[in-house]
Amino acid sequence: MNILVTICARGGSKGIPHKNIKKIANKPLIAYSINTAYNFAKYINQQGFHLDVALSTDDIEIKKTADHFGLKTEYLRPEYLATDSASKIETIEHLLEYHENVNNKKYDYTLDLDVSSPLRTLEDLKEAFGLILNDDKAVNIFSVSNAHKSPYFNMVEKKENGYYHLVSVPSQNIYTRQSSPIVYEMNASFYFYKQDFFINKYKSAITDKSLIYLMKHQCFDLDTIEDFEYMSFLIENNKLNFAI
Repeated sequence: MNILVTICARGGSKGIPHKNIKKIANKPLIAYSINTAYNFAKYINQQGFHLDVALSTDDIEIKKTADHFGLKTEYLRPEYLATDSASKIETIEHLLEYHENVNNKKYDYTLDLDVSSPLRTLEDLKEAFGLILNDDKAVNIFSVSNAHKSPYFNMVEKKENGYYHLVSVPSQNIYTRQSSPIVYEMNASFYFYKQDFFINKYKSAITDKSLIYLMKHQCFDLDTIEDFEYMSFLIENNKLNFAI
């Protein structure tokens, strides 16, 4: 069984400039995902599988930084996949096809590690991989956290009439958070995709055959400077109760 780990890091981050190589605890952000990828590779190799790690970037500085931490590549992301509107799925698929051609092999699973959401553990990956490995019908699995808000109870959106209503209206009346259907927040940390996901041309990570992996610890992705400062504080002051 062959597995490809994809690490996608374009250079045009606007919310947090140079985010992917910005340092937390004296280590570039991308290094956390690279280290996780190679730690998972050691586990996978022990299981008799084979794993390759691949980088998708359009930025030479990111490429040099990844090289310094052991991830070397000749691949350079094409310009049309380096825009704000480029699809992450399409970006992963392009990288997957490149490595299948270069390495002359097919990958049974693709694991995407999001650079912006590094608060994941090796145990997370091992458990999530076990879940999808044992489900013949599922095409992918992605990491989630317990939700702080619910579209059934306290999330609203603007309607065509200019007034605000619940994002999702259930078939029955719900007046308390406790009686709302259970929902989860996607934390963007990692996604496992089976080969069938790409064969069937899914365009979104949310499909009709998706599994979730609920993280047992804190995890969030970086969208703003405030997010980055908070994550820096947690890591640099040893406030996490797990190792990344």
